[in-house]
Amino acid sequence: MRYFFHIGYRGLNYQGWQKNALYNSVQKVIEDKIAQVLKFPVSINGCGRTDAKVNASQFFFHADIDEDCDATFFFRLNKSLPEDIAIFDIIPMVGLPHARFDAVHRQYDYFIHTYKDPFLTGCSAQYLGLAMDLEKLKSATALLLKYNDYRPFCTSPDKNDYTVCHVSKAEWLISSNEQRLRFQISSNRFLSKMIRILVGQLLKVGIGKLSLIEFEGYFINQETPKILSPAHPQGLYLSKVSYPYLDMEPKSDFLNLNFENSIWDKL
Repeated sequence: MRYFFHIGYRGLNYQGWQKNALYNSVQKVIEDKIAQVLKFPVSINGCGRTDAKVNASQFFFHADIDEDCDATFFFRLNKSLPEDIAIFDIIPMVGLPHARFDAVHRQYDYFIHTYKDPFLTGCSAQYLGLAMDLEKLKSATALLLKYNDYRPFCTSPDKNDYTVCHVSKAEWLISSNEQRLRFQISSNRFLSKMIRILVGQLLKVGIGKLSLIEFEGYFINQETPKILSPAHPQGLYLSKVSYPYLDMEPKSDFLNLNFENSIWDKL
């Protein structure tokens, strides 16, 4: 039986989702704990590859397991996992759907705070004293819906068969005191470090280190910035993943409650 696992995790203690022999990863921890509960190894396939220290408030992986993944298994697996990884749902699937290749929509949120706050450490990116021209930031962000080849904004673009991403949403929200920013972006796919690189370049526009013409020129000329300057990983969350046959609301209210969703206004 193929199962989809609906999960969430904080990435601060991990070198990303993808299993790596040299580093601790979310995938490795989950595979080890499933094997511990079931007494046999199980290979899992995730819906994407989050970078080191990047979070996921909604993430899916699939696994083929002959055992019945009932309430007892759900409880034992959750109990064995560390506190920064949670299983929200285990969903039996018909046929052999794929958690990664079948995904048609992904949304990410990126959070910034501009003052020192120990309660946001590890779950929002700190940029002390960041002074932004919000109109320039908004104008640069609007360009993301105008173009679809994101070759200039990824690492190792030549390793991709193609670099086209159909971005359907890109916008900034700002807190009432203007000390916190929230970037939301949705697309059918994303390239390696694409969002963090984009945020890094957008912030340069906002603080006046990069002009709108120069930023748009990267798209027009398909030219990679000389300095990519990816934004800090701690502020990034994979926050929504959708399939043609499965579209679940994120289980955790963390993004709304912790960041007080009602305070955000669109730029």
